[in-house]
Amino acid sequence: MAHKHKDVSSSESSPAKQRPASVASLPYPSLSCSPLKAPSIQQPSQLLTFSYDSNHVQEFNDSALRYYVEPPRGADLGFHYEKSIIRPAERGRLDALLAALSRFKNTLCASSSSRSTVNIPDVNVICWRGVMTKILAAPYEETDSLELNVMLINGTFYFEEHSSDAKLEEKNATTPRNRLLSYYGYAFESYCTTSQPGGHHDVPPDSQDFPGWGGDVNTNIQWCSVVKTKLADRRVIMGGEVDCVRGTYYGKTDNYVELKTSLSLRNSSDEARFEKKLLKFYLQSFLLGVPEIVVGFRTPSGRLTALQSFRTMEIPRLVRGKPGAWDPSICLEWGDRFLAFLQSTIQSSSGREVWRVSFKPRVGITVVMLNEAEVAEVVNGEERVGFFPRWYWEESMAVDCDPGTQSRVHVTSTTEANTGPPSGWRI
Repeated sequence: MAHKHKDVSSSESSPAKQRPASVASLPYPSLSCSPLKAPSIQQPSQLLTFSYDSNHVQEFNDSALRYYVEPPRGADLGFHYEKSIIRPAERGRLDALLAALSRFKNTLCASSSSRSTVNIPDVNVICWRGVMTKILAAPYEETDSLELNVMLINGTFYFEEHSSDAKLEEKNATTPRNRLLSYYGYAFESYCTTSQPGGHHDVPPDSQDFPGWGGDVNTNIQWCSVVKTKLADRRVIMGGEVDCVRGTYYGKTDNYVELKTSLSLRNSSDEARFEKKLLKFYLQSFLLGVPEIVVGFRTPSGRLTALQSFRTMEIPRLVRGKPGAWDPSICLEWGDRFLAFLQSTIQSSSGREVWRVSFKPRVGITVVMLNEAEVAEVVNGEERVGFFPRWYWEESMAVDCDPGTQSRVHVTSTTEANTGPPSGWRI
């Protein structure tokens, strides 16, 4: 969590003058007509991983990595609810992702004798995976609005989900029932994971009555992957949490597993609701290169009744042709249009300006540059320029490992110079 800093100059953290708002808008596409040709998206390629420890301190290691293990049927997903540590909702800062990218870029610079030995492409977008999931799924979103803060430095867009203090209070003041329902998902992850490869459960000392329990829930602990991909001709870097790995970890995303829970399906209405949820399941895993999603079905009281594994790339076929089915090509075409729209709308002269992109369900988006007071709300009294931590903004505006070249956020895998980028595929 960023530290408060009351002495930041407003002239440095926000535009010098309050500007009149000029609103640009873009409607969502029609859901009744698929695009003739959906843009290709490149298979995600992992750049690096990092962990958060029990106090949510970022560490550049795999200490939080977990391995998949079969959970016991009938497991109580409410077990040890009273002992859980649930991190409260907070502002969706990019700090940890930016720290990881800075570390990766500096490693590349230190290990290459000259720039010519490393193939370093430009990056068009940097954000968390969850933000890109919401952007792509927006044409199908019926109820939840979304606001993003956007900044532009050296041709790279950065997206941060905007949460006001009032919205954070609302999220953290959830009802006890909703808090328990969220806990069922975390408990399922505990039953499905272990600290060592080999398919054997951890055995905490106080869990004799609940075999398969993997340890009390602490949502501060996370293992994250940072990947690069490409939507049409735009390079995108995203970071996101990975639940676990099936088998042995080889440093690639090929055996990553996403874990989800859902109410048991009792009738056709339940099936229709579940198939609707599959859109976000699919996008969330697809964007990070996770090939498998394991869903635990439960009773209303939190008993695990069934387990089903889905191959991520096969999910669209499960809903295709059904009434009201979602179409991933519409999501990708919308994502391409959205990024093109931002590129044509947003111009930054100093790298300090902040824009607000508002997503209205069933309508579309609006884009407006924030005034001085609105930027101050984004800064939130912290050591920042807009939503950037000051150290990253200064680093981005300085020179990189080639003293004669203006710095950008340049990253690639260390093997790409020899193998070339992964080929794209179409849905």
